[in-house]
Amino acid sequence: MTLLSDTRYLFVRYLKKLIRNPILLFFSLVQPIIFLVLFTQLFERFANVPGFPAESYLIFATPGILLQNAFGSALQSGNSIVSDMDTGYLQKMLVTPVSRYAILLGRLTSDAFRVLIQSTIIMVLAFLMGAVPVTGILGMLLMLFTIAFFGLAWSGISLAIGLKTRSSETVFAFGSFLTFPLLFMSTALTPLDFMPDWIQTVSKLNPISYTVDAVRVLMIDGFVWDTILSAYLVIGLVAILTLGSTLYLFRKVVS
Repeated sequence: MTLLSDTRYLFVRYLKKLIRNPILLFFSLVQPIIFLVLFTQLFERFANVPGFPAESYLIFATPGILLQNAFGSALQSGNSIVSDMDTGYLQKMLVTPVSRYAILLGRLTSDAFRVLIQSTIIMVLAFLMGAVPVTGILGMLLMLFTIAFFGLAWSGISLAIGLKTRSSETVFAFGSFLTFPLLFMSTALTPLDFMPDWIQTVSKLNPISYTVDAVRVLMIDGFVWDTILSAYLVIGLVAILTLGSTLYLFRKVVS
């Protein structure tokens, strides 16, 4: 029970920090909202191209924009652990009886919750613009769960870099370097069949494509479990690699 209670305490602590400084929540929303409001309107006629897999570009691109936000937010999670080390908060926690793993779990769960809140805001805005999932409320909840799981898995990369380098600048630079290449070489904003052959090959190996496709079928087609479960398998493998690295580096820091 100590691990659960300590994790809950630290989760609440990070949540209070977010409430006191809501700009942390909305800062990373600026770009996805611009994509949602302007980018989808700019390319709306893209949906008239023969073979396009959705009735409108808004409905097609909304899952990609949701994943863009989750991916970008997850890759900046390491800044928080760097801040805790720089301010001495982490060192203070290590001299208390708090569970060591709770320190990491509290951070991971709070980051996933932040992605969940941001995704809800984007989804509500998309709904008001006309992007209505065919799977209804249950589908929307499953979409949010999938996105939160995705954000949790990818935040491990950022946390591992933060623990290794102890540099916010390095975490930010790495996140900026990865975000757009992986986003645009996936099915987030463009159907697979519309891509050049070499980008199609990269997209088929890109974990973002699997997650986007899972969210998109919930938006457009329904509960296509083969696609959804394939995404969960890929996200799970990413989580094992990234969170395993984070746990290894965290043990080195606390020891």
